[in-house]
Amino acid sequence: MEKKILTNFDLLDTEKGVLKNNYQILIEGNKITEVKKGQINSSKIEKINLGGRTLMPGLIDCHVHIHIGQFNDNKSVHESEMTARSSKILREMLLRGFTTVRDAGGADYGHKMAIEKEYFIGPRLFVSGKILSQTGGHGDHRGRADFCECAINSGGIEIIADGVDEVRKAVREQIRQGVDQIKIMAGGGVSSPADELNNLQYSKEELMAIVDEATRAGRYVMSHVYNNEGIKRASECGIRTIEHGNFIQEDSASIMYKNKSFLVPTLVTYRADAEHGVSFGWEEHNKRKNQQVLDAGLRSLDIAKRANVKIGYGSDLCWSPKYYQPEGLLIHNEVLSNAETIQNITIINAEILRMENLLGVIKSGAYADLIIVDGDPLKELGLLCNDGESISGVISNGKFIKKEFKLSNNL
Repeated sequence: MEKKILTNFDLLDTEKGVLKNNYQILIEGNKITEVKKGQINSSKIEKINLGGRTLMPGLIDCHVHIHIGQFNDNKSVHESEMTARSSKILREMLLRGFTTVRDAGGADYGHKMAIEKEYFIGPRLFVSGKILSQTGGHGDHRGRADFCECAINSGGIEIIADGVDEVRKAVREQIRQGVDQIKIMAGGGVSSPADELNNLQYSKEELMAIVDEATRAGRYVMSHVYNNEGIKRASECGIRTIEHGNFIQEDSASIMYKNKSFLVPTLVTYRADAEHGVSFGWEEHNKRKNQQVLDAGLRSLDIAKRANVKIGYGSDLCWSPKYYQPEGLLIHNEVLSNAETIQNITIINAEILRMENLLGVIKSGAYADLIIVDGDPLKELGLLCNDGESISGVISNGKFIKKEFKLSNNL
């Protein structure tokens, strides 16, 4: 088993939100096995001098789409090309410091295995498979004049399922195929042609059936939903993570807190899409809805914070450039402190993934998913942005993937 000791760094403690000095870390294989103030005594293990940089846990993005066609490609891209494209997206995410991502629809067990078996270079991956949507819901992207039902369940990243029996079967099928969590659409969306943001989607009976199936199989449910009533219904029915949630109000935030639901904002995508939407085929109704959720974004963070709802971090960059991925940290920072924002993207996202003490922290027993930063993100959060230009090292599963500084080995 390969062993290494990291020395000469400032340790960013994500739980306490402080930097610590004069620590050393022992990595054995893919795990951290010792975190010690002072020296770890061993004359036979390689010591790597990080040159006084900041060492912190790798970033976690809890809402990505790595396997999705372009907005207006008319389903003309083969699955094989989309898979090849996803390998590039995954590698770039890892190099900008994201050592774990949760795909919110599209990526499947094959993508996960491609990384674990090292066919692809990429972050630790949690997959949702295909998204469940009702007919005419946010996952139904047929045009209004498209009366053909033959393509509803083929291709794309969604399954159209209506009624309790159909949604139960759809959940069971995704679990059979090896998903980590179930993704559903419980309200209208920006990109879909047949709904509005305030639409409620899926009945309570359907929502509870989905949650029941997922829970009995040891999974949980994440739900796309913007509107306040939809957030309340989703949380009351047992949905664990509210994705987007831009129109959250005090009453729904209170329900989320009571039911221990998490909020995963995806605020960066609305700013990016406002700039790039026309270039990839948005129509007027898309631009209108995007502006509505953009205008509500910062208020949603404030309401959730005041209600003590746990806030994660997601990027959701389906069609805009993926290099915007970390830029949402600066949006969170307009409401939250640097330390709170870093907690969103590390320890809270780890809790969402049910990987507490394994991801998002530097402690004995955690995975050795680490990034090395040229400066102190607690003082300058922008060091985590700009496509990873200030991240000079990335360690994923115990291995250096990126090292843009000279390593000093003292044996």
